Amino acid sequence: MKDTRPLLSLDDALARLVEGAAPHRIRQTESVSTFDGLGRVLAADVLSALHVPPEDNTSMDGYALRSSDVPSAGTVLPVSQRIPAGVVGSELEPGTAARVFTGAQVPAGADAVVMQEQCEAVPGDGLGAVRVNTVPAFGQWIRRRGEDVHQGAIVLHQGARMTPQALGMAASVGAATLAVVRRPRVALFSTGDELMMPGEPLKPGAIYNSNRFTLRALFQAAGCGVTDLGIVPDRLDATRAALREAAAGHDLIVTCGGVSAGDEDHLKPAAQAEGTLEHWQIAIKPGKPLAFGTIRRPGDGGSALLIGLPGNPVSSFVTYLLCVTTVLRAMQGSASALPAALPLRADFDWPRPDKRREFLRVRLNERGGLDLFANQSSGVLTSVVWADGLVDNPAGQAIRAGDTVRFLPTSELINR
Repeated sequence: MKDTRPLLSLDDALARLVEGAAPHRIRQTESVSTFDGLGRVLAADVLSALHVPPEDNTSMDGYALRSSDVPSAGTVLPVSQRIPAGVVGSELEPGTAARVFTGAQVPAGADAVVMQEQCEAVPGDGLGAVRVNTVPAFGQWIRRRGEDVHQGAIVLHQGARMTPQALGMAASVGAATLAVVRRPRVALFSTGDELMMPGEPLKPGAIYNSNRFTLRALFQAAGCGVTDLGIVPDRLDATRAALREAAAGHDLIVTCGGVSAGDEDHLKPAAQAEGTLEHWQIAIKPGKPLAFGTIRRPGDGGSALLIGLPGNPVSSFVTYLLCVTTVLRAMQGSASALPAALPLRADFDWPRPDKRREFLRVRLNERGGLDLFANQSSGVLTSVVWADGLVDNPAGQAIRAGDTVRFLPTSELINR
């Protein structure tokens, strides 16, 4: 029977997902070494324990001096001290220069640094002298104390996901450990008697279960703990049993397949028997069917969230990028909006747009534009391997080569 329900816009669907995930926000936190914080979500702001840099330092190899001591190019000053990085020099004597190296603390009294390429060493007693071949400007090549960060400032906000650069930022302000949200615990299973695992002889009418591998890896990339419950037979009792097992000890259950209206699609009645379920039709392509609900957790009176993804591999992949990542972020207290799209040039024509909002598989080309994968079918997994992003195309909008389109990099969607 054809489904005649009105389609739900993606924006409305995402808003409902965020609302539904709110009661399931993960409250448990833990402390981890900053070394091990990659991909974790901050449970508290990171404040700077110091000024960065802690003292004025030089951004160049050269000579620290008083700018007033060099009235003209060619002035010669005796070198009174040598200051490598990590060494604190003494106050600079008037009429002298200090040999300094990048990152070294600028001695008290100095107000400028002249790079070594603009100086000449002059042999002499002690450390010799230096001929300064330019008139320095006050403050040049000096990084001021607190120029980057002031002591007590928030450098990373609660809800931020830790990237390599964020870890470096935390380390730079002295944060040896981070307060982070406990990792989401995800249970994953597929439904379908036609599914088989790679390595098994492929029976007539069967297919290999690619979604199992894709989704498991996506959750791992998102920093989740994943329990793979395998392939569940197309039976109501088996689906109910899998949901009960998945709810125990997990925050989120994700199924793949079984969310349409076929006779062998048992997820809806199973989920309604074990909890609650909404069955949506979202106005996107690829995608459209999505199930969202809760499954009672045996014993503790709580529940786990449930998301049922479509079975076609591209539909499953794209729906994960748009919807499941939104739920994961909401559960961890992070901003849940989709990343901002980049305006880029389409180097292709798309003359027959769909009535739904489309997410076209595209790839950046060497001309700075976007090429389109020729086959945009929801069953062509090759398209997402080839592509490095999606064009977010409004419903009914044709595209001509040269038009500006909205580009969402796949990496941004996966790692947001």
